[in-house]
Amino acid sequence: MKPRCLCFNSSQKCSNPRTSVVACGFYRRKSDGAKIQRYKCQACKKSFSDASFSFCFKQKKRQLNSTIFRLLVGGFSQRRTALELNINRKTVVRKFILMGQLANFILPSLYKNAEKIKIIEFDDLETFEHSKCKPLSASLAVECSSRRILGFRVSQMPAKGTLAALSRKKYGPRKDERKPARRSLMQELSKIAVSDVVIKSDENPHYGPDVKRYFPNSKHLTFKGRRGCVVGQGELKRGGFDPLFSLNHTCAMLRANINRLFRRTWCTTKRAERLKYHIAIYSLYHNLVLLKN
Repeated sequence: MKPRCLCFNSSQKCSNPRTSVVACGFYRRKSDGAKIQRYKCQACKKSFSDASFSFCFKQKKRQLNSTIFRLLVGGFSQRRTALELNINRKTVVRKFILMGQLANFILPSLYKNAEKIKIIEFDDLETFEHSKCKPLSASLAVECSSRRILGFRVSQMPAKGTLAALSRKKYGPRKDERKPARRSLMQELSKIAVSDVVIKSDENPHYGPDVKRYFPNSKHLTFKGRRGCVVGQGELKRGGFDPLFSLNHTCAMLRANINRLFRRTWCTTKRAERLKYHIAIYSLYHNLVLLKN
């Protein structure tokens, strides 16, 4: 089937976008040697190819995409990835942004037509951008039985504890965006969960009203949180039975596989949007590869 002309929506000349398109030779793509069919629109006289509709259109060194993807979800930083592949760091950054945008596009619709979710575990993972005086919150929802990452939201939050006064003095008041982000995530989850879904979380007092608002027929179970006792275990709890094991184990895997979330690391997030991209890339890898869905 012939593709439509690219300028169909913006040009009145292309009234018949498919019938006016004819094949016009082919070319060999330099990066991977693939044979790409070219087309020409007889109405507007513009040419295009099958590659024009690809997400990787005009991207160089596309043969490295899968390798960069695996390294970024395997604990490598962008600098170390560029060093290992002997390429410029800017190349890795560009590919990282494209992968993040694609992952954000795929994730919401990944299980849209799948079986409705019955048990959800929900909590916030805390990190920071640039400095510990500028903390970030990553609201995360995981399916209890399969440990699938159902969704997440990244939002900024004010500093707490002894760093609060220093943060206000150095960077000024910091807006708390956790509430709208949490509500946006719960609204998204309400579309893929059953009406009487069971939601598990810790005893955070802000979760209850939002759960009642978006899941009026749900059953909300809260559990008292405990700090991890072993260095390096991340979000895992201290011994015994953990009622939020699926969520805490997934959070620990995020901290073990995303370099900017390591407990002690020189690699920190400089922009909240880039953290969102990195979690989206890992979520795609986690759901499709690690869990073999």
